[in-house]
Amino acid sequence: MTLPIHAVLPDLLAALRDASNAVVVAPPGAGKTTAIAPALLAEPWCTGEILLLSPRRLAARAAAERMAVLAGESVGKTFGYATRMDSRRSAVTRVTVVTEGIFVNRIQADPELAGVSAVLFDEVHERSLDSDFGLALALDAQAGLRPDLRLVAMSATLDGARFSALMDGAPVVESEGRSYPLTLRHIGRTADARVEDAVAGAVRTALRDDQGGVLAFLPGVAEIERTAERLEGITGIALHKLHGQIDPAAQRAAIAPSDTRKVVLATAIAETSLTLDGIRIVVDSGLARRPRYDRAAGMTRLVTERASQAAVTQRAGRAARQGPGVAYRLWEEAATAGLPRFDPPEILEADLSALTLACAIWGVADPRDLRWLDAPSAAAVSEAKQRLATLEAIDADGRPTPHGRALAALPLPPRLAHMLVRAGEMGLARVAAEAAVLLSERGLGGTDVDLDMRLRRWKNERGQRADGGRRLAERWAKLAPCPLQGIESDRGAGLSTVIALAYPDRIAKRRDASGETWASAGGRGFKLEATSSLARAEWLAVAETAGMASGARILSAVEIDRATVEALFADRIVTRRFVEFDPTTGGITAARDTRLGAIKIASGPDSAAKPDEIAAALLEGVRRHGMALLPWSPSAKALRTRAAYAGIDTLSDEQLLARLDDWLPPLLTGKRRLDQFEGLTGALESLLGWDGMQQVNRLAPPRFTSPAGSTHEIDYAADAGPTVELRPQALFGLGEHPCVGQNRVPLVLSLTSPAGRPIQTTRDLPGFWAGSWHAVAKEMRGRYPRHPWPDDPAAASATLRTKNADARARGIR
Repeated sequence: MTLPIHAVLPDLLAALRDASNAVVVAPPGAGKTTAIAPALLAEPWCTGEILLLSPRRLAARAAAERMAVLAGESVGKTFGYATRMDSRRSAVTRVTVVTEGIFVNRIQADPELAGVSAVLFDEVHERSLDSDFGLALALDAQAGLRPDLRLVAMSATLDGARFSALMDGAPVVESEGRSYPLTLRHIGRTADARVEDAVAGAVRTALRDDQGGVLAFLPGVAEIERTAERLEGITGIALHKLHGQIDPAAQRAAIAPSDTRKVVLATAIAETSLTLDGIRIVVDSGLARRPRYDRAAGMTRLVTERASQAAVTQRAGRAARQGPGVAYRLWEEAATAGLPRFDPPEILEADLSALTLACAIWGVADPRDLRWLDAPSAAAVSEAKQRLATLEAIDADGRPTPHGRALAALPLPPRLAHMLVRAGEMGLARVAAEAAVLLSERGLGGTDVDLDMRLRRWKNERGQRADGGRRLAERWAKLAPCPLQGIESDRGAGLSTVIALAYPDRIAKRRDASGETWASAGGRGFKLEATSSLARAEWLAVAETAGMASGARILSAVEIDRATVEALFADRIVTRRFVEFDPTTGGITAARDTRLGAIKIASGPDSAAKPDEIAAALLEGVRRHGMALLPWSPSAKALRTRAAYAGIDTLSDEQLLARLDDWLPPLLTGKRRLDQFEGLTGALESLLGWDGMQQVNRLAPPRFTSPAGSTHEIDYAADAGPTVELRPQALFGLGEHPCVGQNRVPLVLSLTSPAGRPIQTTRDLPGFWAGSWHAVAKEMRGRYPRHPWPDDPAAASATLRTKNADARARGIR
């Protein structure tokens, strides 16, 4: 069979004879996945194995099987594959199709890639984290250890120039691909219509109006299952589901030729690499479900979002791979321009813990020092290093610890690897390995939130996928230290222990009686369906969540008891004694609590609070809530006001708070409430010092001495300003208005009758004498004739006596 890629194979072979790197750009259906590797086997430089990287296990297996069929062999001879749960290869295998994660593990274990002549990176435009990382490691190994190693980046989109620049200016070989007519039909979808209803309706329309098999793209497994339910009963079709959780046999049936018209309901797994025989119609929901790492929550959540323009173009192209096709799109044509152009590179949104640890072992302290198409952000690398330090995988300098090397040697993410190692040391290797498989292979044992229930169901499941999972668990258990000896792997206590080891920050305690809300050790709030069997538990070891960090929904967990939590994390459980200030009472509350992270395990009053702790809490209460809480006496208030008028800010709120530790602690000794102590005036006088007090008394004296020799308290807190109350006779002979303060503020003179009744208020005494005094004096002479009311008070002698008493005092009969 002649494929479009065959036309440019001579150019590619020539490029690889002259250089170590090349970039191939070929649209879907051109044949690059299955034609390039076999063509390289006869090249003089190709004496070893060729590794062909595939983004998905299904595509890897299908590619190897297709090449074997074209060569007239069974898979596992010249052409083989290796994935995490399945492998078919032998000593004579020359081309091995591997998933990107398998390649990353292999090059880390053998940086020289001994016996490997070429590495082909297929579908690099998908920009998966493992693909980008594998290419970065391969380029680093090529530069330092294997200049003869050939590296080929193969893309279905026109981003070959960027890859060429990354790969030292590698030549770009382009294939035009095979072109069949494709009709696009934008049929839209109402906003309130469920996606499975819309897809099922479009499939029925396509089956009625068009010829050929149907491939429908849905965002996830749940939508596939619900769509399948709606299509049951249609005669004359073979209904297939295609996603990563079904058995390989079912996956092969969806891909293989069929005498019956096929309807394949698939996730994004069918976007690239695979050619599904007989498909002439695509129904595209326009949605995709992708993992998004929430750095604030420290967890990855699945998000359903609009597919990119590149993705919907790839999907539509599946209908025209083998002949003319039609694509039904469940959105309006104008909306296509509003879709994001490309899927974002995973490296910009993923948890980088595994990558950062792998780089540390590779000898690169900062992952950004490698060659990337898009380098990871500094914040993401920093967050990954913090998590690795918590797992004891790296030291303070970022170097891998022996434990970190043990984690990296396992084909698992750091959390699960940490779980397997620590569980192995406890004799729980098998249950940890089974838990790791359950968490890695979605759908095994069902989808129940309770992991213990899923584990029990999986142990009774039959089928290739369930058996493959059990074999994988056995292999992983043997990789752990101190493999399990005689421990039953289905014991709930063992399962809860290993989940807690992997996710200590997700240990959760029930918050309410219904079991719907949970508090986690990491500080995040979790939610659980009240109907779940786990809702009655007091504690959970949570493995997976989805949704917003403030109220993430628990996807998988297992019940754990408090004793197990306390035994596992004794070194992290903290008993805290604290004394807190209550601003409503001005007193303190002494208590103690025991916590695991943000979870309060126990709490109660503390009768043994120390005096210095109580004093410190009172001091902090004043610092936090302000000076108004203190029991200011009238004299203390007056002194503060006088100091302010004198231009001294030593006693202002700001200055008193700034020097709180200098003057308040001695007053708090032995006290439990702020209203229990005295002595604030003395403390303020000490802060002012002798010179300061002299300045205050001089500029803002506490009392006013009148010309008559009487003294009167000055009310500095009066609304009108510094005020003194006295009779006008005490001021006779005074031609200037008295003032106080640094800025010479006029005293408010509140003048009273001899009986103490107010008669006049003035801030301008000379003006009063010359003005309204005459009217006041005329009225007062009639009421108080025994007292002097002269016409010219400014020239009179000040006196507080009656006229007769004053005359006698002067010796006048």
